[in-house]
Amino acid sequence: MAHRKTRILLGKLGEGYRDALFNLAEAFREAGFEVVFTDLQDPEAIVRSAIQESVDHIGITILPGAGIQAFSEIRDILKREDVGYITITAGGFLDEKDVPVLKDMGVMEFFPRGTSWETLIEWSRKHIEPKDD
Repeated sequence: MAHRKTRILLGKLGEGYRDALFNLAEAFREAGFEVVFTDLQDPEAIVRSAIQESVDHIGITILPGAGIQAFSEIRDILKREDVGYITITAGGFLDEKDVPVLKDMGVMEFFPRGTSWETLIEWSRKHIEPKDD
């Protein structure tokens, strides 16, 4: 039985950098992933999109001025909706002292601003497993 492609939902917290996120989504598509992009920033809406699109993973870019509390809410909603298998990563602008806090909220990995797309794609290939439908 052939496995389906890994599905990733890409989103952001904060304003700006839309073109960079579209370029990242295209790089993941070219690498063989299925990518869904959302501008929604409400944790409930992000999880609803993830469920509707049957994603395996949520990757969120943290932009300047954005808070990180949404990650705890996203993890709690995923558990409540019985889709706790959907994993989460974050990247972007974050003070180094906040990275352990983010991981305590259930974020698998944080990728600082400037991480290469190749690094992100390679990490994703190693750590995100597609779920069988």
